[in-house]
Amino acid sequence: MGEQCLADELRTLFLFEHLTDEQLDMLCGHGEINTFPPGPLCAEGDPATCFYVLIDGELVMSKRSGGVDIETNRTSQRGVYCGAWSAYIPNEEPMYQASVRLTRESRMFVLEADAFAEFMQTQFPMAVHLLEGHMVGGLRQRQILDQREKLLALGTITAGLTHQLNNPAAATARAVADLREGVGHMRHKLAMVAEAKFTPEALRTLITIQDQVAEQVAKSKDLELSALEASDREDQIGDWLEDHGISHAWEYAPTFVEAGLDTDWLERVSVVVDEADASASLQSAVGWLKYTIDNELRMNEIAEASKRISALLAGAKQYSQMDRGSYQSADVHELLRSTMMMFGDKIGHAGKGKPITLVKEFETGLPEILCYPGDLNQVWTNIMDNALQAMDGHGTLTVRTMREGDGMVRIEICDDGPGIPPDIIDRIFTPFFTTKPVGQGTGLGLDLAWRVVVEKHHGNLSVESKPGDTRFIVCLPLQAPAPEAVTPAEIAPADAE
Repeated sequence: MGEQCLADELRTLFLFEHLTDEQLDMLCGHGEINTFPPGPLCAEGDPATCFYVLIDGELVMSKRSGGVDIETNRTSQRGVYCGAWSAYIPNEEPMYQASVRLTRESRMFVLEADAFAEFMQTQFPMAVHLLEGHMVGGLRQRQILDQREKLLALGTITAGLTHQLNNPAAATARAVADLREGVGHMRHKLAMVAEAKFTPEALRTLITIQDQVAEQVAKSKDLELSALEASDREDQIGDWLEDHGISHAWEYAPTFVEAGLDTDWLERVSVVVDEADASASLQSAVGWLKYTIDNELRMNEIAEASKRISALLAGAKQYSQMDRGSYQSADVHELLRSTMMMFGDKIGHAGKGKPITLVKEFETGLPEILCYPGDLNQVWTNIMDNALQAMDGHGTLTVRTMREGDGMVRIEICDDGPGIPPDIIDRIFTPFFTTKPVGQGTGLGLDLAWRVVVEKHHGNLSVESKPGDTRFIVCLPLQAPAPEAVTPAEIAPADAE
């Protein structure tokens, strides 16, 4: 049972000092003064049922971040308030915005949320309308600009993806044109082979060699020669072809080198052709094999370009989380890779001067996490895009992952740009704060990242910065809170299709 509330005592609190006697009587008529023992008073996220005003004692406010409670305020100031302070907003279900703990026995004025809302709406209608407009209007504005922020990021990503798809598509078109020309040359060489009067046995041998060439070309994909090694081998093959009376020797040599052939292999071809039919022309055989190699190389190019397109589309699907549940088990490394791939030439080939260098330091054995992958990809996009802009086209982007304690995963996205000035670093996660020129930034990219990481995943997002080393640090729990409508049976595995 609470104490009787006295208007004179309420008037000593700064929160109520300008109220009229009638208003103080109304508050006393609906509220009471309670004495609470040390311990929890209310918990963040629970429905806000009461409005509290401290009369005597001490309270500590804390917010949940990175899976732990972070103290935000400790005070014994008389008149400080907490609890259902926003209950006066119509059509809103008030929630406790912070956890409050009493450090010692404390006396507090307590007013039920409904009574507080009625008092505010009847006594200060204009103030309520202004505050409602400020809060609701600000929320709507953030929602609208959030969408714009996502569209801006989507535009950046789409431009990079389009450019990346254009490269293999153009390579495929070129290879098809070269292949068409090569097939025409093959038909011409077929006539020359016939004129060389190869015996059936020699033709069969030549076809066998052709199959061996195709196998050799396939193996040559894994063969990497330095420029000097390739040049030396071209000289050796060119000399061999000239010594054996092969015309266009120096046109053939680069093709044979690209296929991974050497003079020993050509010697075997010469011996086989001579043994099969002395009247056969080595020139015809070598020419036939040269165009065989050309066609095999072009088909390899088409296959590689097709694989690249498939990989890009798979990455785009991973990035957008198409055909997947919004809440699911996911590999953080795969999410990061798909986002980095979406930037295309911005990472590795972008800007003026030297390119952006990408460094990946991924801890092996990192567990999958239950999360909202599409939202996390938006976080990586916003942070990486800011890092690339800060480096202005030259520098090093480092993406690092590791375990953080027993139940967290830590992701660091670092750049070696000029850093964030100390006088603004505390405001970068504030809604609408931006250092970009008017019209070029909404100031919601990092605010959105904050809400995804901290509010939606119950993780932590922080930044450390000095010239040459800026680090955005994301800590995520192994299991983010699931949406209320989702049961464990509905959670999609990471490889669900």
